[in-house]
Amino acid sequence: MLADTLPPDSRLVEFPLVDSHCHLDKLDLAPYDGDLSAALQAAFARHISHVVCIGIDLENITTVLNIAQQFPAVFASVGVHPLYRESREPTLGELVELGAHPKVIAIGETGLDYFYGDGDLQWQRDRFLIHIDAARQTGLPLIIHSRGAKEDTLAFLRERGAGEVRGVMHCFTEDLDMAKRAIDLGFLISISGIVTFRNADELRAVVKALPLDRLLVETDAPWLAPIPYRGKSNEPRYVVEVAQKVAEIKGETLEAVARQTTDNFFNLFSRATR
Repeated sequence: MLADTLPPDSRLVEFPLVDSHCHLDKLDLAPYDGDLSAALQAAFARHISHVVCIGIDLENITTVLNIAQQFPAVFASVGVHPLYRESREPTLGELVELGAHPKVIAIGETGLDYFYGDGDLQWQRDRFLIHIDAARQTGLPLIIHSRGAKEDTLAFLRERGAGEVRGVMHCFTEDLDMAKRAIDLGFLISISGIVTFRNADELRAVVKALPLDRLLVETDAPWLAPIPYRGKSNEPRYVVEVAQKVAEIKGETLEAVARQTTDNFFNLFSRATR
């Protein structure tokens, strides 16, 4: 539909890719005349096989779940983002109940953000602990947002998770030490379009150092569009550019990255079906 907006050397992936983290309820659908199914078809045309629509507040969770129900290739997560202070606070029982929905494959997006958060952030820590408890009780993986909160994030996962919680560090931008320690706790590291940015040398070094079987790829659409789309609204079909960059950094083929990251996704999110 919008093939003319892709770069001339854009490739189709021979092995399907998964966009492991995006916000379909917030996409700019103007190029698709408001039709989400058309935006998804544009992704499927590039061999994106599945997409995870992330819950970030309880006020909009019905929309997220309805999208996942409508499209077989879309999964959902349930949680309240650490920067959404005005959102209604979730209870453990509520997260567990939402986690029982057949299309829900994870708890989150949750975590700690000391970079953008200000003032007394005890409310963030309390909210994060409730999500960890929900992951333990449901057996679902956690989707973690962490910025400027390395030690507290890892300590809470280690102590409250008690070795029973796995998950993913989404849109990773922290250092190699944090990545390795998170992997030791059973977490995967998810790479977004930031890896293509000119000033992301440290992140590229992290990607180079980590084993491919510990990585996922994502868009975090509609934010963080990769080069050559930076400055535009992001969408799931651009996860190909993220995977291409990971392949370049690691000296792998695009197909090898697609195959491994897709296998990693389904190994972690056991409720997701191919």
